[in-house]
Amino acid sequence: MKALMKTTKSVKPAEVEKKWHIVDADGLVVGRAASIIANVLRGKHKTSFTPHVDCGDNVVVINADKIRFTGKKLANKVYYKHTGYAGGIKEITAAKVLEGRFPERVLEKAVERMIPRGPLGRQQMRNLRIFAGTEHPHAAQNPEVLDIASMNRKNKVGA
Repeated sequence: MKALMKTTKSVKPAEVEKKWHIVDADGLVVGRAASIIANVLRGKHKTSFTPHVDCGDNVVVINADKIRFTGKKLANKVYYKHTGYAGGIKEITAAKVLEGRFPERVLEKAVERMIPRGPLGRQQMRNLRIFAGTEHPHAAQNPEVLDIASMNRKNKVGA
């Protein structure tokens, strides 16, 4: 009798089927939403997940300006960047970013920091589109609604 072989099938880039998902970020918590979006971008929700292949889906996020923080993070969370010059470190709070010109950068940076660094991570980040309002130009792709609010409730203990 022949023994059963347990092998893992690696998916090739040509075999990947990409879907489109839409997320309404109105009232969602930044970190919880970002972790779910990062998993969908990487493809970890699929049974055919392969770590070295971009097998994730495309994600469109709307209402990114209405995302929220818990606790005192809105006033106390500080984002840093460096200009490249001596003494050129700059800081900005999350509240200022959200009321500024590009409020979608809060969610974009949160997701970007959950994706692996390198060429594959940059390719996966190209599949993320974030819009501050409700309008987006990707209606022709017929995106499926990804209900993150119900996922968060389902994953909480005792809910």
